[in-house]
Formats: sequence, structure tokens, C-alpha cells
Amino acid sequence: MNILALDTSMGACSAALLCADHAARRLVLREAPMARGHAEALMPMVAEVLAEAGFAPRDLALIAATEGPGSFTGVRIAIAAARGLKLATGAELYGTDSLTVMARTALAKGLSPQGPFAVAVDARRGMLYLGLYGPDGARREGPLLIAPGEAAALLPPDLARAVGSGAAFLAEAAAAQGRRIATALPDLEPSAAALAEIAYEAGETHATVRPLYLRPPDARPQAPGVMRR
Repeated sequence: MNILALDTSMGACSAALLCADHAARRLVLREAPMARGHAEALMPMVAEVLAEAGFAPRDLALIAATEGPGSFTGVRIAIAAARGLKLATGAELYGTDSLTVMARTALAKGLSPQGPFAVAVDARRGMLYLGLYGPDGARREGPLLIAPGEAAALLPPDLARAVGSGAAFLAEAAAAQGRRIATALPDLEPSAAALAEIAYEAGETHATVRPLYLRPPDARPQAPGVMRR
């Protein structure tokens, strides 16, 4: 199975092509950290991974995308690309949340939790995106948009590690409640490589992929009859 995975949900852009069968796997990856410019970067990355693997778009069997949470614009970019490529290639679709992809990415980067761990992302305005995972990266709860204090109260007793840009905020809130949480990988981002592996192991397809927004957009429609000066 040839799986193209796309992520533009947060502070990086990545595209991965996983060529997998029962005998062997080959992964081709392009990724780069970026605060903006995902829309311009993604399709050239797709072209590069296809070219390196020696495939044409019609050779794809599955296209996977992260669905959020993340930036409003970023989440839509990978989803729009996945939907467009499905129309062009006839490939099936798969989607999952970005925190689950981050959990799998953390394990690939060497995280070795002895028990459950948390993925916490700074969602701004004093809030976190939170997901709870088993030591194998299997999701147990989330993703949630939650205040650090509420998140700390939600942690299971045997959870002792947190990763992501919001891990320090979670650890601080836990300390105020008499708990010690170790933090790691503060610069962790979702990776399309992890998404491709998740999609392959899931062995399922989705009718479509949709953005997962946990908070309303910052922009508000202008009130009728009000002219901006």
C-alpha cells in the first residue's frame, strides 16, 4: 500500500510517502519548521516525495491528513490538499487528530514512558490542547481544550511525563496540586511520518476528512450596517 500523509496543523509542514507491504516498508519524508507559508510549501513537498519514491499520484492508495487541533488556517491546508488529491487520484482518505500524531512522533524521537503520558500544546489565552496516551501511543482521552489546572486534575495517578509546547504549563499546574510531572520535547510538532504509520496500522478509510476545531475563530463577522473606517 502506498500512503501519502500530510500535516500542516501547527508549527511545521511535512509530507511523507509510506510504501508498505507485509515484507518491507519504505518511508520518504520532507518536513520543515515554519510559522507560516504552509500552503506554498506543502505541494512541492508532495512532488518531491513522489519523485524520490518513483511514483505518480495515480499510484497512491491512501491519503492521510491531520485534522487538528492546531492553527485555523494550517489545519485547512492539509485537509484541502488531501481532498483535492482524492478527486485527482481516486485514493481513499484517512484522518486523525494532530495530538495523536504528536504522541507517536514523540515515541519515534526516543520518548520511553514507563506509563501513560500527556501531549500538551500551548493553545494561547491560558489554555492547552491536551491528549492522554498509553506508553504505546494509543489515545486514552482527548483532544481537549482545557485550562492547565483542570488538565492537571484530570491526569491519571500513574502519569508522570508530558511533552509538547504546553508541557511546562501542565507541570506547573500539577506542582500546585502536589504532583510532579517531568517534561520533554518542548518543540515537538506533528510529523507526517508518524501519521503515515498510524494510517497504515489503522487499516481503515474515512469517507472524508474534516477540520477539528476546539475553539471558535479569533475573527468575527462585521456587524450588518457597520462600515469600517
